[in-house]
Order: sequence, then C-alpha cells, then structure tokens
Amino acid sequence: MAEEIVESIAAGQDGIAVRVTPGAEPAVVWLGGFRSDMAGGKATALAAWGAERGRKVVRFDYRGHGESGGRFEDFVLSDWLADAGAVMERHAPGPAVAVGSSMGGWIALLLARARALAGRPLAGLVLVAPAADFTERLMWPRLPEEMREALRRDGIAHLPSDYGDPYPITMRLFEDGRHHLLYGDAPIETGCPVHIVQGVEDPDVPHTHALELVERLATDAVVITLVKDGDHRLSRPEDIARILAAVDGITKM
Repeated sequence: MAEEIVESIAAGQDGIAVRVTPGAEPAVVWLGGFRSDMAGGKATALAAWGAERGRKVVRFDYRGHGESGGRFEDFVLSDWLADAGAVMERHAPGPAVAVGSSMGGWIALLLARARALAGRPLAGLVLVAPAADFTERLMWPRLPEEMREALRRDGIAHLPSDYGDPYPITMRLFEDGRHHLLYGDAPIETGCPVHIVQGVEDPDVPHTHALELVERLATDAVVITLVKDGDHRLSRPEDIARILAAVDGITKM
C-alpha cells in the first residue's frame, strides 16, 4: 500500500494542507463543510476506502480550517473555492470525482459548473447534505435580528453552534456568498452524473433544499438517496457506508 503524501500548497501568506492517498484515476477529491476539516470521520473513511481499492483520494483543509493556515474569520467562500480549485489543479487536473459535504457541496457544484464551461467536466459529483447558497437561503434568514444588526454595524458576530463553541461570522461572508448563488432562474449544469445523499432529519439543510437542487440539475443524471432518520452529519457507520457506495458507483460510471 502506497504511503499517504502530505504537503502544503502556498496560498497568499497562508498554506493549504493537503493529504493524498495515491492510486488510480479518476481521483476522488474530498471537499469538507463549513468549519469542518479533513480529519473528520467521513473524510478519513474515504481515504481508507481509497487505500483499500487503489483509488487516488485527495483531501485538504480550506484556509482557516484544520491544519491549514490563517484565521477562519479572515476568509469567505471565494477564498475556499479558490483553495479547492488550486488543490484540484495540482492533484486532480484530469478525471476527478468531487465529494462535497454541506458547504463543500456548494463548492463542488461551482467547480463542476466551471469545469464544464471550460470543456473539462468532472467525472462525477457525490453531494452529502449539499448546502448550496446556504449563507443567503439557510443561515441569514435564521439569524436573530440583533445578530443581523451586529453584523451590519460591526462586520462580525459570534454564532452559537450545536457542534462546539460559538464561532465568528462576518458580514463579508454573506456579501461574498451573493456572488456565487446557484438557486436562480437558470438551471445548474455540471456536465456529469450526480449522486446526492441527504438526511430527512437534517436540522441545518432541510431535505427539501436537496429536492429543489434535483430539480435545478435539469440536464444532469441525478440520483438522490434520502436517509429517513439521517441528520446533518451523516457520520454513523451506516451513513458512511451509503456515501462510500455512492462514490464507488460514480467512479465506475
């Protein structure tokens, strides 16, 4: 079994931490969620899956996340999209399957659309509780008015989390997100097959959000797996097994 490659890609004053499990193409690239990192259960399970099957798996941390440099509050979606693009250009410039979790699903869709427009479509997408347009459609509407006022006044506020300590969010995050919205009038065209895995009991990304995404992917071949008792993390052994099965299926298409 080939040894995992660990490196850091320079990005401005900060570095993007990357781990690569060597193997065959199409490479599988993990795109993590908002404030998550590549040491999480789904990402490490994907790397182990790749090692067992001789499949190249690339995982990394966006700047401000995990092992990468920088402060979380200094970055926005455009930065994290650029990080994902840089990692893919270096480690998966050819056939690749992007596996995007939560915010990573939004970034995966944006990357797929850009690659399709450039005539270099991805080999496939696996989207886990995809949170496309979450800043505008899911996060901003749920903020208490006093927090919205703090963001407008101070540019920053601290949001309570069910997954740990309160964390900083900035007005720049919302303003930047509006430049990348996908749920508009035009269909989303990725140019590749898509498999969505979504929990019905997800409190952060409602399953109706994923069903609407299916409608917007009007020209793509789409499969959606709804997990009736699944939450947002989808990190139980049975959830991870479903995700890996979806990845396995997409890589063989």
